[in-house]
Order: sequence, then structure tokens, then C-alpha cells
Amino acid sequence: ESDAGDYTCVCGDKQSTASLTVHALPVFFKEELKNEEVQEGTSVSLHCELTKAAPVQWKIGPKVLKASDKYQMRQSGIAAELVITDLEVKDT
Repeated sequence: ESDAGDYTCVCGDKQSTASLTVHALPVFFKEELKNEEVQEGTSVSLHCELTKAAPVQWKIGPKVLKASDKYQMRQSGIAAELVITDLEVKDT
């Protein structure tokens, strides 16, 4: 999308201009989250991979998670990771 704009070809005192529009492709999951079973008191890392870099939001049910000592969120390019520490049964 950042390549969109007006482009001009100039030759001496003559010029020709065209407008370029770039339509963004939708983002899909290349690798989806996988179910995990872990022991209480341990940590878990959940991973997903997108088709292109885009912001992600982590949720448990309808609740949006915020970064904290319990939830660490990392994203590098198309890979996103959520680490949940000190797991409790209520984290299911």
C-alpha cells in the first residue's frame, strides 16, 4: 500500500502522470494456534503465524489480554506468541 501514489515520467518539457492504487491482500493464518494441556504452576507458549505482518490482539473468551507479569506478548514480522506464566486452573 505504501507504493500507492501518482507516478510521473518526464522527458524534457513533456510529462505523463498516472495514479497507482494498491489493494491490500487480506491477512490469513498460515499456522493456527494449537490446543495445549499443561500442569498448574507451569508456563505455556501459544504461537500463530500470519500470511503477512499485521497487528494481533490476544483474548481469552471476550476479554482482551494486556501485557503483564502473567501475559507476555511478542510479535516478530508474521510470527505472534503469547506466553502465560504461573498457570492456574482458572486460566483454562
